[in-house]
Amino acid sequence: MRKAQAKKLPLAPDGRFNDTLVTRFVNNLMWDGKKSAALNIFYDAVDRVSKITGEDGYEIWKKALQNVTPSVEVRSRRIGGATFQIPTEVRPDRKISLSIKWLIRYSRERNGKTMADKLSNEIMAAAKGEGGAFKKKEDTHRMAEANKAFSHFKV
Repeated sequence: MRKAQAKKLPLAPDGRFNDTLVTRFVNNLMWDGKKSAALNIFYDAVDRVSKITGEDGYEIWKKALQNVTPSVEVRSRRIGGATFQIPTEVRPDRKISLSIKWLIRYSRERNGKTMADKLSNEIMAAAKGEGGAFKKKEDTHRMAEANKAFSHFKV
């Protein structure tokens, strides 16, 4: 029998925007426990976005996260010797995790001098509905749509 599920520890909101989602994003961005460096990268990226677009960088970042958040995904399930990709709804907590991870992953893969530069470019692209992270969401949705015939198998 499985043990009780671990309790989620509450996250402290960040200093500038007083938002726990920012803390969650920075925690994913962080490498080797260097939180202040990750915070500086995030704040620089948001400042750069607001300087380039002339709008609130924080709001554009939230819009970008919203744009790359998936609603369905495919899960592999083995049935009678064959593996099927079964489309399933994404849990609300996982939606946020996926969107954060995709935004960071595709900003790291971008061309640019600094991480803040890469991140700001990916944020602006995602807010417009383009860029690697947005494409990943579209591909995920397309895959789920293509495998809709197997949805009766449900995981």
